[in-house]
Amino acid sequence: MARIAYYRVSTADQSIEAQRGAMGGEFDQEFSDEGVSGGVLAAQRPGFAKMLSYVRQGDTVCVYAVDRLGRDALDVQATVRQLIDNGVTVDVHGLGPIGRGVGELILAVLAQVAEMEKRRITERTADGRARAKRALAETGQTHRGKVSLGRPQKVDPQEVAGWRKANGASIAETARHFDISPATVSRACSVGG
Repeated sequence: MARIAYYRVSTADQSIEAQRGAMGGEFDQEFSDEGVSGGVLAAQRPGFAKMLSYVRQGDTVCVYAVDRLGRDALDVQATVRQLIDNGVTVDVHGLGPIGRGVGELILAVLAQVAEMEKRRITERTADGRARAKRALAETGQTHRGKVSLGRPQKVDPQEVAGWRKANGASIAETARHFDISPATVSRACSVGG
């Protein structure tokens, strides 16, 4: 009977070490998916798929939070049910072991909450983008004072295209000169001349 950890981190402010520390460390085996969204079905994540092929009846799979399993309530429920049906205990940090009946019900509610939060984030993002576009059209700046949507440009595309043309430089040389990617040079030259 092995104690197995599964970690999923999708953003820079999350860390496997933090999850490991919170769950107490000392695992027989660990599996992880880094840079993978909770929106990706559990079985389609490389680390989770490896874990599924590794676990055996009597093992315990430990996760830091329900949303580490996924944000889709149906996927989380199906994943946990599959593990339980195979005789594997799922232990969620702060909740404890999830069993049949009440444990599955609690998990279902928490998975629904995670899914609702995902929708709220999507709605807030879309609302913020719409406000930024309106403000940009009306004032020339977004509602946060930026002069464009998205990341600010590192260099002026016309300057890049002009320098490349004036120096007869290749895309690679231009990229090195401005410390930008060749793709950025290509885009600048197609726009800037």
